Amino acid sequence: MYYQTTYPSPLGTLTIACGEGGENLVGLWLEGQKYFGGSLPVSMETKDDIPLFNSAKQWLARYFAGEKPALSELPLAPQGSSFQQAVWAILRDIPYGQVCTYGDIARKLAHVQGKASVSAQAVGGAVGHNPLSILIPCHRVVGSDGSLTGYAGGIAKKIQLLELEGVDTSRFSIPSKGTAL
Repeated sequence: MYYQTTYPSPLGTLTIACGEGGENLVGLWLEGQKYFGGSLPVSMETKDDIPLFNSAKQWLARYFAGEKPALSELPLAPQGSSFQQAVWAILRDIPYGQVCTYGDIARKLAHVQGKASVSAQAVGGAVGHNPLSILIPCHRVVGSDGSLTGYAGGIAKKIQLLELEGVDTSRFSIPSKGTAL
């Protein structure tokens, strides 16, 4: 059994999910996000009184207030393949207010895994399936051409998050076509 609650954020309603024991967060999705709840094998029951949910809501309130709460304050347990887990681990290391490219992540992952290369497109797929949006900061990943592509929550929300973190988004372009607009 998985439990969920909601949080009214500046981006709209966020859904937060944890496992039955209430010990680890397994999901945080923006309203209307692509792959919403996709990593969980079963439906979720609404339960607002779980202490972990209160901690997550406090963390989010601080984040949206412009503070830089540490990700280590929350126990995260995203569900995914070993490849996805490796990509999400790299995402966690992208500093607040900074961005990197899918290619950067692919090169770092290749180095860590001792491979000659890793596909940036495969990295993009793993980034797009991140079940803990905002907490695992996939919004900090941009295209190598300087485009703000690839955010399952939509480009407008990606821009809001980056600007909240002090990133000058005017230096990036918005793609005219793509799957994450």
